[in-house]
Amino acid sequence: MKITLLGTGGSAGLPQIGGPDGRGDWGQTDPNEPRNTRTRSSIVIQTSEQKNILVDTAPDLRFQLTRCGIGRIDAVIFTHAHADHIAGLDEIRILNRILGAPMPSYATEPVWTELRQRFDYAFKPYNGGFFGRPVLTENVLTPGDAIEIMGENILPMDQDHGYSRSLGLRIGCAAYCTDVVRLDEAAMAELQGLDVFIADCFTPEKDHPTHAGLPTVLSWVEQLKPKRTVLTHLGPEMDYRTLCNTLPPGVEPGYDGMVLEL
Repeated sequence: MKITLLGTGGSAGLPQIGGPDGRGDWGQTDPNEPRNTRTRSSIVIQTSEQKNILVDTAPDLRFQLTRCGIGRIDAVIFTHAHADHIAGLDEIRILNRILGAPMPSYATEPVWTELRQRFDYAFKPYNGGFFGRPVLTENVLTPGDAIEIMGENILPMDQDHGYSRSLGLRIGCAAYCTDVVRLDEAAMAELQGLDVFIADCFTPEKDHPTHAGLPTVLSWVEQLKPKRTVLTHLGPEMDYRTLCNTLPPGVEPGYDGMVLEL
C-alpha cells in the first residue's frame, strides 16, 4: 500500500491570491522553494490490490491527478463538506467515464446532506449511458465503525474541526488526520501503533481556531510515538526548509506529490 499526498496546503493554497505584483502572496515562505507551492489538501490511497481510493475532491483535483500520474480512481471518501475538500466534485464525471460506472463514494450522513444541496445535479437518477455529470453511489460512514473499501479496512474517526466535525482515517498502520484542532481520548486510542501519521498542522505556534498548530501536533506525536509523522494542510507561515531544519527526528513537512510507501 502507498499514499500519495496530492495536496498539502490550506484552504487558499499557496501562494494565495494577491501579493505585491498580483502573482501570489507567499506569506512567510520562500517562493524559490518548489515544495512551498501547495494545492488544497487531498490524498490517494493505493491499496494492496492496486485500487485507488481518493480522499476528498479538492478544487485542484484535475491538476493534482495528472501531475501525480494517477489516471483512475476506484472510490472516493469525503472527510467533510468544506469547499476546499469538495469543490472539485465535478471532476468525478471524467473519473466515471474511466471507471465505466457510478463512483463508489463514502461520507457521513451530514456530509451527504450538504453535498446534495450544493451539487444537486450529481444526485439525479442515473439511467445509464454517457457520463455528462458526476454520478456517485452513496455509502454512509459512521465514525468508529470500520468499513472495507476496495479490499482495505478503513476506520473513520470523529474529529473536532473547531466549528464543525470532520473525519480522520485509520488505514492499517497509517492514519490521515487533516482539518482537526483537537483529538479526544477515543481518537487517540484509535491512533495507537502507527507507522505513518499524516497530521494537520496549519501554524508554527498557537492553534488556529479550526486547525492544530505545531505544538499541539508535537504533543500528539509524543503520546502516540508513530514511526514517522508527516505534516499537511500547511499554512502560509510554514516554510518547507525552515521546518526541515527545526522539526524533531521522525517529523517532517509533507509536500505536493510526496509518496509514502507502507
